Amino acid sequence: MRVIAIGECMVELAPVGDGLFTMGYAGDTFNAAWYLRRLLPVTASVSYLSAVGTDAVSDRMLDFMAAEGIITDHVQRVPERSVGLYLIQLNNGERSFAYWRSSSAARLLAEDATRLDRVLDGADLIYLSGITLAILDADARSRLMASLAHARAAGSRVAFDPNIRPSLWPDTATMLQSITDLAAGADIVLPSYDDEARHFGDPDPAATAQRYASHGEALVVVKDGPRPIVTWQAGKSEHHPVPVPAAPVLDTTAAGDSFNAGFLASYLAGAKLSKAVSAGTSLAARVIAGPGALVRSAVEFAT
Repeated sequence: MRVIAIGECMVELAPVGDGLFTMGYAGDTFNAAWYLRRLLPVTASVSYLSAVGTDAVSDRMLDFMAAEGIITDHVQRVPERSVGLYLIQLNNGERSFAYWRSSSAARLLAEDATRLDRVLDGADLIYLSGITLAILDADARSRLMASLAHARAAGSRVAFDPNIRPSLWPDTATMLQSITDLAAGADIVLPSYDDEARHFGDPDPAATAQRYASHGEALVVVKDGPRPIVTWQAGKSEHHPVPVPAAPVLDTTAAGDSFNAGFLASYLAGAKLSKAVSAGTSLAARVIAGPGALVRSAVEFAT
């Protein structure tokens, strides 16, 4: 199995107490790739398609990716650019972020259409998010969507988390249309209900699932925090209970990303839909009991 995740990995500063922070590397699609690498068989490959700078921080990031088993052959080096940075702020386990990413090299990841087609050719699963789209300009978004359509026509499956972040988009109309267009060309859509209700006006998770399903033939899996997961597949809607976490919530960073990875790893292995959802919720519950985006103990337990 060949998996390619597309997006931006950033420097993460996570609080460790007494006003101190620890430095790591994370980003929504990279988080999912990191968990997928640990959940999939060793015979599978997980690559990251992105761009970084040529500075020492970018060097360290690539070294980290490689050490974690993520293939970096498709991460471009862009002179006079660097990587983005974000700082996590916590309040009773809920996180907020401060970002420094306006000149991130990852914004240039889709400049070459020929390269995109070559990299995506033959992938079994391509995973990306609304943030992947949001950091690109209009022409780059079009190039990426065209390459995804080409890969999908050749047999690749596309998984998409809308992950709606309005501050990254030029305007609301562009954001909503781009997300809708990409989801219509995806095989698996993994939205979060809070985001969808706020920006699309969906009255409940079932409405979110139906809306995305109406634009294509995708399997839709709607996350809703501690409330039941709603799935929509082949015209059938199901509700899947979310177990109560065994440990207190410490940090909800990467809750959705880890769910996506747990779900996809199980679903791609041929598990029934309910079992795949359970794999995702179980992993996410362990991740939010630990600090930061990449929680090793959560994956060690799962594997």
